[in-house]
Amino acid sequence: MIGIPLGMAYAGVGEWLIHKYVLHGMGKNKGSFWNFHWREHHRAAKQHDMHDPDYERSLLGWHAQSKEAAALIGAAVVHLPLLPVAPFFTGTILYAAADYYRKHKRAHLDPDWAVEHLPWHVDHHMGRNPDLNWGVTRPWVDDLLGTREEGSDWLLRRQTR
Repeated sequence: MIGIPLGMAYAGVGEWLIHKYVLHGMGKNKGSFWNFHWREHHRAAKQHDMHDPDYERSLLGWHAQSKEAAALIGAAVVHLPLLPVAPFFTGTILYAAADYYRKHKRAHLDPDWAVEHLPWHVDHHMGRNPDLNWGVTRPWVDDLLGTREEGSDWLLRRQTR
């Protein structure tokens, strides 16, 4: 059962690393596959006050949402060989991938929900510095590493309405 907390820690650190170094690091390169994150997803969220219309589309197309889902499925599949020796760890990784997709999609379809449940992710998209707040599902790695910046002007304006 130690695999569950180890899997949650691994998923949290992995989410932070992938978001920072792959989606933003490699993603800012125009020739990179990962550029969709910056060019499509961040642009849409900024233009539509956190809402990303790609999350209303079918997963059968090739756009930011389907690319994100494909990457998450790929990450889950890579961990499947561990299932016989670390079932709780592997199960937790599969849960974390599904949880990431569910929360991230809902945050960009329902900004009011995001303000209440994922304010750190709202700060990532709507704050002054999109190169902070790398955690999407939970902020603890940002808190630990000092990359959490709270209270975007946009979020503060919404909360005082």
